[in-house]
Amino acid sequence: MNHTPKSSWSSWWGRVCERNYRAATPRLVREMEQRSPQVYSEILQDLETPLEPAFEREVARHLDQGGYRAFVPADTLMPAMLQRFGLDEASVAAHVSYPSLRGNCNACPVAGYCWRAMRRDADVDECRAFCPNAAAFDRQVAYSS
Repeated sequence: MNHTPKSSWSSWWGRVCERNYRAATPRLVREMEQRSPQVYSEILQDLETPLEPAFEREVARHLDQGGYRAFVPADTLMPAMLQRFGLDEASVAAHVSYPSLRGNCNACPVAGYCWRAMRRDADVDECRAFCPNAAAFDRQVAYSS
């Protein structure tokens, strides 16, 4: 007969479930990428829909490690980043440096961090701290003024 109070059992069970979920999340992300690439792509491109925090962290970690080669940061993250800097994508796209800016964005070593920052609507000061294109965006803002 179990003499453990229900609240203690619930707490214990909750901890077990949480540990199992945390341990399985990296595999879940990898398997989603491999077995449901369209769904995974939609998750990466959607910067608005809330995700479970542990899953979101793992997706970001996966991106920072070079995961999901079909993800093009310049297509999803750069437009959001330009908005943070107060720039219009069309005017930046017309600039001679645009291909280089896209290349920097696509080669970014912190694309996962950026993805999470864009999802939580990080401000421009935070973005300046990690974006490889920040100085160029600031020059564009100064030039536009």
